[in-house]
Amino acid sequence: SDPSDPSDPSDPSDPSNPSDPDAPSSVGGWIGSVFGGSGTSPAAVEGAESVSPAEMRARRLARMTARAAATPSFSAEAERPEKPSKKARDGGGAVPMDVDPVPVSEKATDVAMPDAKPAVERKSAAGRSSEQKLARWKEITVRRVLRVCYGSPGGRPIGDATYVVLDDPRTYDPCAGGLTVPGVGELFSNRLSMSGLETSRRESRIKYLASSYRSAIEEIRSVQAGSASGKEELVAMLHEVRSQSVSYAASFLVVPDLFGTETEDTATTAQGGPDASLPEPARQLVDLLMAGSKADCGITIGSTKPGSGGECFLTALLEELATQHDALAEVVGPIIDCVLEQMKKLDTVLDIVSATGNDALACLAALTALAIAHKGAATAIVRHGSFLLPPEGSRMAEETVVVNPMPLPPPDAGPGATQRQRNFLRQMLMAMGGGRMSYLKRSGPALDRDTLLGNALRIGLSPEKESVLSHFTNITNRPPSEVTASRDSMRAAIRTHRKAIHGLLMALLKSGKDCRLSVMKWVADALVLNVGATAMRPDKSKVSNPQTLLNLAAVMFRLSEPFIDNPAKVKNIDPNFIRSEGAHGGAFRSSGDDAVTRLADSTDAAVPDQSGHPEGPSPNPGDYNFITQCFFFAARALHLGLGPSSATHTTVVRQAFALRHRGGANGGDPASDPRFQHVFSLQFAGEVTAVDPELLTDALRFYDTLSAFMLGMKRSEVVGTMPEHFMDDMCEHVTFVTRFHAESFVGAPIGNMFRLVVRLLSPDYAQVVRNYNLRAKLGDTLYNVFLPSDANDRHNDIPPSVYCDPVMGGTPYLLSDPSAQSTLAPSLLLLYGEVEHTGFYEKMLHRAHIASLLRYLWHSTEHRGAFQKITQNKASFIKFANGLVNEMNSLISSVMEKLPQIRDTQQQMVAPDWMSGHTDEERERITSIHDDNENEVKRALPLCNKTLQMLEFLNSDQAIKGLFLLDELCPRLVNMLMHVLNKLVGSRRYELKVELCSPSPLRHFSTLTALSFNKTGGQPRKLQLPAQRNAARPLLHLCSLRKFSGICQRMCVFRIL
Repeated sequence: SDPSDPSDPSDPSDPSNPSDPDAPSSVGGWIGSVFGGSGTSPAAVEGAESVSPAEMRARRLARMTARAAATPSFSAEAERPEKPSKKARDGGGAVPMDVDPVPVSEKATDVAMPDAKPAVERKSAAGRSSEQKLARWKEITVRRVLRVCYGSPGGRPIGDATYVVLDDPRTYDPCAGGLTVPGVGELFSNRLSMSGLETSRRESRIKYLASSYRSAIEEIRSVQAGSASGKEELVAMLHEVRSQSVSYAASFLVVPDLFGTETEDTATTAQGGPDASLPEPARQLVDLLMAGSKADCGITIGSTKPGSGGECFLTALLEELATQHDALAEVVGPIIDCVLEQMKKLDTVLDIVSATGNDALACLAALTALAIAHKGAATAIVRHGSFLLPPEGSRMAEETVVVNPMPLPPPDAGPGATQRQRNFLRQMLMAMGGGRMSYLKRSGPALDRDTLLGNALRIGLSPEKESVLSHFTNITNRPPSEVTASRDSMRAAIRTHRKAIHGLLMALLKSGKDCRLSVMKWVADALVLNVGATAMRPDKSKVSNPQTLLNLAAVMFRLSEPFIDNPAKVKNIDPNFIRSEGAHGGAFRSSGDDAVTRLADSTDAAVPDQSGHPEGPSPNPGDYNFITQCFFFAARALHLGLGPSSATHTTVVRQAFALRHRGGANGGDPASDPRFQHVFSLQFAGEVTAVDPELLTDALRFYDTLSAFMLGMKRSEVVGTMPEHFMDDMCEHVTFVTRFHAESFVGAPIGNMFRLVVRLLSPDYAQVVRNYNLRAKLGDTLYNVFLPSDANDRHNDIPPSVYCDPVMGGTPYLLSDPSAQSTLAPSLLLLYGEVEHTGFYEKMLHRAHIASLLRYLWHSTEHRGAFQKITQNKASFIKFANGLVNEMNSLISSVMEKLPQIRDTQQQMVAPDWMSGHTDEERERITSIHDDNENEVKRALPLCNKTLQMLEFLNSDQAIKGLFLLDELCPRLVNMLMHVLNKLVGSRRYELKVELCSPSPLRHFSTLTALSFNKTGGQPRKLQLPAQRNAARPLLHLCSLRKFSGICQRMCVFRIL
């Protein structure tokens, strides 16, 4: 064998020859073996003059025009043998778009030399020049990087590589170093001018160029890692490959018909591509962007810093486009249109565009890749026509868009459904899918349909969508594990989707001031246009989809997370932002129909802000830091997104419970009721997003940070400027978490929430928080979360780690907090009277909670001093006691009226003619009235018991007892007792015996009387009512009655005198 034969496998100088034990293991090492480590570089190749990128592009276009008809294309399919050798299949050439370099152990026989001489005429290895060895190694490298083999006309392709003719000695000279640096451009030109049918693999040109770019970077790193001399020539050629890859890709995007008609790609688009109107190069780039790092060419792998030497292909390409006038915007614009068009075809995160197979994550990946790769692309995104809505007051904002309503399927309530059931289903379908007939171009629906971020946020997991609801059909007959698995998988999908949106927003926010202002402008518009989202029945022609607002709330929390639980950064929040309409864009308006209610209707007195504006808040958004803007917008987004989502889920749960209870009361099986099945499925579908533990915990963390921010305000007038819904949302969210997922409290900091509630309930802040309903909710928050489980009768068990202060050794916040010890007891007594204004039924629950809190505080020594202070304000205590007596009279009268009615209905329902003697409508009416009566009694009886217990423990203190014996209070107490006893004695007492799920009514009157009887002596003790002896005589007469004595023996009577 001749060692100079490049096709001879026994060539000892071949680095790929496995028979050579001393063969170098790297490309750089092989160069060292070629040049012997002498440190001398090979001679410069003739014609390797440097040209600018613009000149190269001009030459390229001229050369392609001249060579279009003259240069023949060599078909790899025509020249390839029928059956390639095993070596060609296994090692010859890279796999299509495979970025892994070809192993160095590749045989030299894979390089075809069409002008090879016979073996007898070949030179020995010792005589081979270094230029010839370098030329041969360049061929191996080019085939590995570009998947191209080259040479004179008549050559054949090797393996999967495409054969390209190079007949110009200035670009290729096998005797003088082989391929030159300018020859790389010629090589690209010839290769890219071939169609997919003329090459060995059918792939898009952008993908081929990206793959070549990445392979060149890897080869450069490999070569530079070697220590041999003479590698500069090869590195220069590889850098030219990088440059030409980017230059040709940019030219192709700017001039789509640069390489002629794309027959195979056009056919692909006609079969259902992303957008038939999208230029072919842009479509190819969109495909790679949506594939992201998963694509084998990896256009997003690498640095995003231009000029770093290792930047990703996308960054280099966008940087090249940015050097040309308006080329970047012209290329990015159609890509945005294509992505937006695909997102409009998606409703949930489970959907996939049938034509392309892309989902919402792929669309977001494309946009995020553009924004991260180049700031110019991010600027092009925010300046695109689909990013912002028309300005308020503009002519375009008043234009109306008419859409076709969504067709309603016929209501299918089952073969045995009544007409009422069918009407119920029809109403639900109208509420779910009636669609919007029209909307303004500046409205909530326009935000969803016409803006880029709106379409991304609109995609969620709406319970009404069939793709979501279908996972929970026939819910009563499915195993719980299967339902849980479906719920958890969908929660994982929506979390991933929100994370992708957050990534897009972060990429835009980091791309400069203009991009940041545009993003915050879009958020402000979303908050302004959806002010009606908190209504019980929002107008769908004005507000956005609930999933849009819920996703916006979750994403805004993610943006706020860097300063959540960080007191140092919370101090940077400027409260004056809330009063600057120019800064917040109208999201917190203080006047007009869309005004946001403040805690206190304080004047607009100047409050110096941190930016140095003593005259008042600055109207310029740029004067407020990003933390301030993000914090307040996140709080508003939680109000518009998370709040309605929780309220809707609560309503569905109540509806499902009512249908189940009504079906069981009528003697039927609720599971067979189609209405119950549908509502029950909606309940489980809604739990996916409304009861997501991660979102619930995140909201608790945010509200604790909000509380820390408000606690840092030293002046009450500044607190009064804060929106009222800040505190209302916090209380509602705490109540929701307590009811549906108490485990979310574990690990969430809530100490600041407790301290803020105590401060706002204190008498000093009574004029700041003037809304009685809000003050009542503050008291409910203390009961629901911070009252220990063993001190109340709530059904949900909150772990002790939640209501105990870890800083104080695990002592409950109610006992360890200094502000609570000094002000909470008087605050609760004041609150007991204030909740009178909240409503008839609501005040019962509020006062029951307050009574439980007072009882717990009374038995703790830490609060005894605060209770002693109650006696110092006689007028306030008389007001509280009068409210207490009024409450007792009202509750007892209501209970005594409802108990006989409940007894009559219960006897009627157990009668034999209950089913046969009444129609369905009559039974439903009677049952409905009976349920209302039972619910009212169940609400009133616990409050009666707790109120009388409160009278008992308050009168155990001598000073407080003396206040009850004042002339202003004692007559009312005696009259209340007489009224109650008149209801309990006599034959009518038997009408009060009913069967309830709760304890017997008589047991709730165990603390009824305000007297102490001496049951052992048979005579009542002398009443200590010196001011009311006349009023007490009828009461003493009642106490001597035999029937009442029997009642007293069955009751536990407390002493309060």
